[in-house]
Amino acid sequence: MAPRMLLARHGQTAWSLSGKHTGRTDIPLLDQGRRDAKLLGERLHRAPWDGLPDTAVLTSPLLRASETCALAGFADRAEEWDGILEWDYGAYEGLTPAEIQAIRPGWFIWRDGVPDGESVADLTARADQVVERVRAGSGNVLIFAHGHILRALAARWLGYDLTFAARIRLAPASLSLLGWAYDAPAVERWNDTGHLEG
Repeated sequence: MAPRMLLARHGQTAWSLSGKHTGRTDIPLLDQGRRDAKLLGERLHRAPWDGLPDTAVLTSPLLRASETCALAGFADRAEEWDGILEWDYGAYEGLTPAEIQAIRPGWFIWRDGVPDGESVADLTARADQVVERVRAGSGNVLIFAHGHILRALAARWLGYDLTFAARIRLAPASLSLLGWAYDAPAVERWNDTGHLEG
């Protein structure tokens, strides 16, 4: 079977809760984020996942992702990789979308990118490297990372322009699965937060 990519977004942080763009600022999880990361891990260690014994694990080196990975029970197998860092928001780091709109009306990150940060072309190229790495491997890969880079991975996995990522929301501590249908790239599961309910 062709390799599939499981995506785990990090748990809630103070900045994700307030809607601030959190690129390379290294902030920890909130208590809720830590609880949700544990619940995600419990789910991945139960059937049908059973701890994903034959799955490679990659994590962003930023604390919110690596802590989610550790609390989910995968730190001992995880490789930190800069290729899955969050989008570098440059001058817009720490700002909310409303604050950015006040500076630059009509701004749309998936089209316009950010000043003094990573361009849309740069993020596309980085996402393509991740997709190529997974597809070139011999097995599935579990990735602990961030909202925008994970959405970019989904767009590129499917062969779409990065603007497609604007249409696929991703909650903290969610689980998604990119795989195959009829020998073509497909979304098998998206933004699944069933483990956080109840």
